[in-house]
Amino acid sequence: MSRGERLRVAVAGLGVIAQAVHLPVLERRRDLFELAAVADLSAQRGHELGRRYGVPERHRYLDGAALLDAGGFDALLLLTSGSHGELTAAALRRGVPVFCEKPLAYTRAEAAELAAAGAGTGAGLMVGYMKQYDPAVAELARRLDRIGGAGAVHAVEVTVLHPSGESQLASQRLGPAPTDVDPERVRVLRDRSDELLLRAVGADRQVRALYQIMINSVSHDLSLLRLLTGAPSTVEHVALWPADPPAGQEPSVEVSGGLLAGGRYGIRWLHLPDYPGYRETVTVHHANGSLELVFPTPYRLDLPSTLTVRDGTGGVERRVGYQETGSGFERELVAFHAMVTAGTPPRTGLAGGTADIGTSQQVVRRFGALTGSAVGGEAATG
Repeated sequence: MSRGERLRVAVAGLGVIAQAVHLPVLERRRDLFELAAVADLSAQRGHELGRRYGVPERHRYLDGAALLDAGGFDALLLLTSGSHGELTAAALRRGVPVFCEKPLAYTRAEAAELAAAGAGTGAGLMVGYMKQYDPAVAELARRLDRIGGAGAVHAVEVTVLHPSGESQLASQRLGPAPTDVDPERVRVLRDRSDELLLRAVGADRQVRALYQIMINSVSHDLSLLRLLTGAPSTVEHVALWPADPPAGQEPSVEVSGGLLAGGRYGIRWLHLPDYPGYRETVTVHHANGSLELVFPTPYRLDLPSTLTVRDGTGGVERRVGYQETGSGFERELVAFHAMVTAGTPPRTGLAGGTADIGTSQQVVRRFGALTGSAVGGEAATG
């Protein structure tokens, strides 16, 4: 395919991230994409969104497997919840390039299966870490490179203030929850997720809560570390609190350790259900100053991230602000188009997605060592 050719894409999973982000971006970039097929557990939602975005009724399916069997598209956007390993492998075996939201998978065994299916060679695989494509992140990377790259980093501090999902989505015009989803299909999917979590980290409730926060949310911060400094070299401190959060709420998480080039990192992911707005701050400290990123809620494509540069060269503080319009979500889909049409490597493919699974399991293993919690599955064996 040529770089400027329109891709016929299929979307599997029409939930929040599809409705709030990816479908509007695909519509906006009709110069690059044509939405050819959709799949969702809810026929009601599939037909509603299919009509809205011009997908013929015969190309609306109830699951990703049926969508793949039917074919008729160039690439797949996999936006379902849970592990994406099985469906990604099935697509790659058919020669279909895949963009999948994180997590890539729950287990290292699934990642090995993806390698056997040809991920990273052949068709191609991209994991959706939109912050790696954010313009403010790109500017930080350029500035960091000018002062010596990862070797110049003294420390990276990350703080995520994470309200409830309902709070974050209050400004979105999402349709009501569908009422036509088959409970038996949901049960089968939940049982499969439970089985994969057991294989990944065991059965302990706290261990599972920690692991799911790591692979579903903190993985975004791991992706930034990989991009800017390299993946963490050690995990030394892990905390999770409260031990028994209220029903339906998640605990907060703290992780810290060393970076490969000698610096340190610290990540605090704070679940604050009623906090007035999502906010993520990533600060890179070096000998002469700091580079501070601030990310707003990811569901507002009109709110740009910002970079603040503090430079103390010569003993005089200089503060420079940087802000550029343009969504990381849109830029990552443009990069996916380039991967499929021109073979341009994505910033996270199989190797990066597998590294984040490994780091998350390392965090769980350290938590078990520090607290005596029972860690099982792959995480117990390293």
